[in-house]
Amino acid sequence: MNENKFTGLSETYAKFRPKYPQAFIEYLYSDVGVKTDSIIADVGAGTGILTKQLLESGNKVYAVEPNEDMRSIAETDLNVFDNYYSVKGTAENTTLDDSSVDFITVAQAFHWFDEMKFKKECGRILKANGKVILVWNSRSLSSDVVKDSDAVTRKYCPNFEGFSGGMRGTEDHDTHYGNFYEGDYISKVFQNDITFDLEGFIGRSRSASYTLRENDENFDAYIKELTECFYRYAVDGKMVMANETRSYVGVV
Repeated sequence: MNENKFTGLSETYAKFRPKYPQAFIEYLYSDVGVKTDSIIADVGAGTGILTKQLLESGNKVYAVEPNEDMRSIAETDLNVFDNYYSVKGTAENTTLDDSSVDFITVAQAFHWFDEMKFKKECGRILKANGKVILVWNSRSLSSDVVKDSDAVTRKYCPNFEGFSGGMRGTEDHDTHYGNFYEGDYISKVFQNDITFDLEGFIGRSRSASYTLRENDENFDAYIKELTECFYRYAVDGKMVMANETRSYVGVV
């Protein structure tokens, strides 16, 4: 992964990216086996969106993030937690000790990793029977507003490969993750629809790695068409975007 891919986007990312639904957080403790005293490595932690939710649940969390910009935002927000540890590291080299964590979480980041090197690193830092939890907030691809914003983004953003939380539009997700996990794993979907005002909708679009920057030639036209897209679906200044939280849990 290019560690500087999100440099300059951290404040927008932190402000406009959605949290994970409470139902998902509760699922980690009721079904997955996470306990409040479990030690968690949140790898590719970014600005700390999931990290914060885990800290609020009482867990000790090592937030592993290579990007200085993203990690700085997280540190400013999360240093109030005594159980928060900011770590400069990558998915493939977390710098954590052998057999030091009970669970590994990866929120909105796995698609950037070298999967086999990350799998080896997971095996090194996890305690016996530890699990890896992958999770994405993903736009529902059957939604009209998602289809419309997809078309606008494809028109203007040459690096855009599709929505769905970095899953690249892959239909057979189960086969893909089956190659990462050893043996059976559990996939689960949580509804997580998001209500946006115009600022939030534009901000969400501008938080992506593929987005145009303000000095790009077609930036103004891109924002104009996104704005028009928003108003096609907004009611009283608000628009609901169908969103799902997809999680995968297993051993490696």
